[in-house]
Amino acid sequence: MNPLKGSENIDTLKDMKLTKDIKNNKEIFLQKLPIEKSFDVVGREVLIGQREAYLVFIDGFAKDDIMLWILEVLQSLQEEDIASNTIAILMKRKIGYIEVGNFSDVKQAVSSVLAGAVALIIDGQEEGIIIDAREYPVRGPQEPDLEKVTRGSRDGLVETIIFNTALIRRRLRDPNLIFEIKSVGKRSQTDVVIAYIKDLADEKLLKEIQDKIDGIDVGALVMAEKTLEELIIKKHWYNPLPQAKFSERPDVVAAHLMEGHIAVIVDTSPSVMILPVTIFHFTQHAEDYYQNITVGTYIRWIRFLGMFSAFILLPLWLLLVNNKQYLPDFLQFLGPKESSNIPLFLQFILLEFGLDLLRISSIHTPSALTTSLGIIGGLMLSEFAVKVGLFVPETVLYMALAGIGTFATPSVEFSMAIRIFRLLLLTLTGFFNLYGFAAAILIILVITYKSSSFKHGKKYTWPLFPFEWKPLSHILFRRPIPEIKDSKKK
Repeated sequence: MNPLKGSENIDTLKDMKLTKDIKNNKEIFLQKLPIEKSFDVVGREVLIGQREAYLVFIDGFAKDDIMLWILEVLQSLQEEDIASNTIAILMKRKIGYIEVGNFSDVKQAVSSVLAGAVALIIDGQEEGIIIDAREYPVRGPQEPDLEKVTRGSRDGLVETIIFNTALIRRRLRDPNLIFEIKSVGKRSQTDVVIAYIKDLADEKLLKEIQDKIDGIDVGALVMAEKTLEELIIKKHWYNPLPQAKFSERPDVVAAHLMEGHIAVIVDTSPSVMILPVTIFHFTQHAEDYYQNITVGTYIRWIRFLGMFSAFILLPLWLLLVNNKQYLPDFLQFLGPKESSNIPLFLQFILLEFGLDLLRISSIHTPSALTTSLGIIGGLMLSEFAVKVGLFVPETVLYMALAGIGTFATPSVEFSMAIRIFRLLLLTLTGFFNLYGFAAAILIILVITYKSSSFKHGKKYTWPLFPFEWKPLSHILFRRPIPEIKDSKKK
């Protein structure tokens, strides 16, 4: 008997069909699935109408109550009940369950069983039955921690793909909403769904995404949608800017689908990848639309200010302090009032690393201790560092302001890009003063302008470069929903 050999073993099933001999069929399943080696892969012999039958399923996936009810019906049948057209009679009359299909291809059956379905084969039949009575372990659809809102829905996407498509379908009862499912990964065979609204999505972009996903040659999507992103979006290592937007909110995904975007949903992940995007998609948040129009615009501008401050505040302050002799009188207050043994530039670098270390530590710290960690890191360490002369108060203050601006960024990926660009700007400014500051700004602008939006004809910096006022005004100002609807019709 051959042991299971991962994807190579599954590939050998191509074009292999069931036969009428159940012993031969059982032997095939025993060879291709680790039924006698892995405790959770179960093969069960039963009698249906005095005929030998064989059930293959994964323990923990099959719904016990559904399978108990189906087996009670099947085992009570007599031979005359299924004398002819056995499979058709069972599917149409005896198995009163919704998700039932037939198969003759062994590869299809093995893939279905590994995905959680139940395979049933019967002696004398060249076809089998797939009963999709699977139930994945799942948590409740609670509000995502990264995308909280003060008003609005509190449900969030989960790790089970069918639940996620249902949460999106609940908001868009449109027959043009399509969920195309694919299998990616030779070993993992992970379910990947491409979601789009047929009459709104760009057909060329859709075809490009489909082709790229179909062309993936990888063993497994270990990190779910993040692994998939790196496989279909090629970019340079030195570019930290995200080229796909991720969201765990079904209302956000539905809103992007209505705008013609395409969503890629990966099983085992609560995060949905949205394509295509521009740099301004990472500056918006659901909170803007759950608030009054004026309040939403105000919140958006405050967020813009915070993000810009997170990027430019520290390097600009360092540049001005290093060239204080050129400042006008009203800016002479800038700069530390106390001397320090450590250069200001190095203080900022140490504070950057300290802030990142604190952030990483908070991720690995149990929730009950997170508050204590914040108090230690934010108050005690900074206060003692100032007292011993390691930092001056001004550097701690400006680092705190920059940190607040970073955390105000709606997208985690974009906030990390801001942090990387800020480090580059700080480093070059610290070493080369004004020339370094100008060079860093130029490098960042070039990287940003050269970034791809995963869509032909649309720049990553659109609608700022190339400039288009109308769409840009929708980004700068929270518009009323009827006005946005009317502008789309025009």
